[in-house]
Amino acid sequence: MAHGAHRTPSLPPHPDLTLARDCEQCLGWGTVVTRDGDHELCHSCQPDPLGDQGTAASGT
Repeated sequence: MAHGAHRTPSLPPHPDLTLARDCEQCLGWGTVVTRDGDHELCHSCQPDPLGDQGTAASGT
């Protein structure tokens, strides 16, 4: 049986397609779909949106 896309209150992330162009992980889309069906930015070609501040801030 075919199922439609899950409805979520959040919008899918907006990747930088220039960075994603030659990525083999996301095939140029800039996003990947998790096992739960959520869209995430590709960890291989897209920069971390927190800019590595999340780990530094936890120590203070």
